[in-house]
Amino acid sequence: MSTAPFTPWILGLTGGIGSGKSAAAERFVELGVHLVDADQAARWVVEPGRPALASIVERFGPTVLHADGQLDRAALRQLIFADPAQRQWLEQLLHPLIGQEIFNYLAKAESPYAVYVSPLLIESGQHQKTQRILVIDAPTALQVQRTLQRDNTSPEQVQAILGAQLAREERLRHADDVVVNDSDLLALHAQIDRLHHFYLTLRGGQP
Repeated sequence: MSTAPFTPWILGLTGGIGSGKSAAAERFVELGVHLVDADQAARWVVEPGRPALASIVERFGPTVLHADGQLDRAALRQLIFADPAQRQWLEQLLHPLIGQEIFNYLAKAESPYAVYVSPLLIESGQHQKTQRILVIDAPTALQVQRTLQRDNTSPEQVQAILGAQLAREERLRHADDVVVNDSDLLALHAQIDRLHHFYLTLRGGQP
């Protein structure tokens, strides 16, 4: 008697800067959940030998490479942010490849569900490929405070980043589940643990 192949459902995890996405993601990993971060996938697609890196070098020249053949992200960043057309070209090249890499990786998960972490989950439209959305939320003042402590940046820069991200209310509107991360790490873990046990009861992200 054959059985249907196991397919994990996908939880999209997102939140604004300083909300605690990374700490929440680490807890899911500790609980044995298969997880991929959008930033990880963005690095995978431009590794030496991958077609995307060859296309980037062909367009921008060898100055975007380190001596060891790795992509010089800082050099590329300077080039694309000085020219919106170049940035658009790069996004059109990379975003489909990143999305394909992410969902190929998640499809191999051996946990009952898998987590996709992205600060731009909703803005990018990738949330449409997930079965459920978890938003890590925190008061704006606390987001600013945490980011200042973590990144050694200016209040003006933090406000600019907040302004560029999806409005908190809009992000929450898309949420199936919300974790309010306004206390300590133990409190955050307790909330994630409760959700994890709930998620283990779901099929396809639904009760």
